[in-house]
Amino acid sequence: MDKTYEFLKKSGTYYLATMDGDQPRVRPFGTIHLFDGKLYIQTGKVKDVSKQMHINPKVEICAFMDRKWIRVSATVVEDPRTEAQKSMLDAYPSLQGMYKAGDGNTEVWYLKDATSTISSFTEEPIIEKF
Repeated sequence: MDKTYEFLKKSGTYYLATMDGDQPRVRPFGTIHLFDGKLYIQTGKVKDVSKQMHINPKVEICAFMDRKWIRVSATVVEDPRTEAQKSMLDAYPSLQGMYKAGDGNTEVWYLKDATSTISSFTEEPIIEKF
């Protein structure tokens, strides 16, 4: 999980794919955080992405950086604990104008049953499962 976290953190922006019925939806994300030994993302409960993940928690993440790319397939699990939300928001203070831990809107999700592959055209893939 360490290489996955480092790649996503350094890339700054990654793309999260969810399913909306039978239509895939992809959008940029920027939150990636380690908490309690798990890799977390964050969104707002009022957003479509949240509704989609509640219906179908299977997601994929993709990012590109320095002639390498990462693909992560995982199941997301919502963590309702305010301490998990607070930890995320402390790591991303720019979000604190829109989100507050325990506000009823802030959601944090950890990646479960994840397979991450970092690829390039010149090196062997790096695969992590967590």
